[in-house]
Amino acid sequence: MVLEGEYEPSPRQWVRDQVEEYEASGGERADTLRDTGLPVIIVTTRGNRSGKLRKTPLMRVEHNGEYALVASLGGAPAHPVWYHNLKADPEAVTIQDGPEPFDARVRELTGEERDEWWERAVAAYPPYADYQKKTERVIPVLVASRRS
Repeated sequence: MVLEGEYEPSPRQWVRDQVEEYEASGGERADTLRDTGLPVIIVTTRGNRSGKLRKTPLMRVEHNGEYALVASLGGAPAHPVWYHNLKADPEAVTIQDGPEPFDARVRELTGEERDEWWERAVAAYPPYADYQKKTERVIPVLVASRRS
């Protein structure tokens, strides 16, 4: 069952617009990061304080049916809010890659597994490498797997 609850749109207008258009079109429109032409997915989490649903477009980094969720925040010194939501409840996540969203669970990667997924992420979106250089924190990489 897809994550349910009250949806709180992003305070960023471009995020609200992209999520709305992506969902309305079943992933056929607004499916790239702005004008880059690089594909995105929509990740829905539950706010760890508010309990409200939050939707975030993230770069599409898929491998064998699993998805990397890279908590880069453009190389900022702090993790993005959605990362904290997922750490608080790793089963409160829905992924939409195309017309149908699906429930997932996430886990944060370490060691060689993180390195492999990091390479995939940088191949899909090269600016991640620059983001890592901009910050002292190790950018978290989580993997989302479909729940049965």
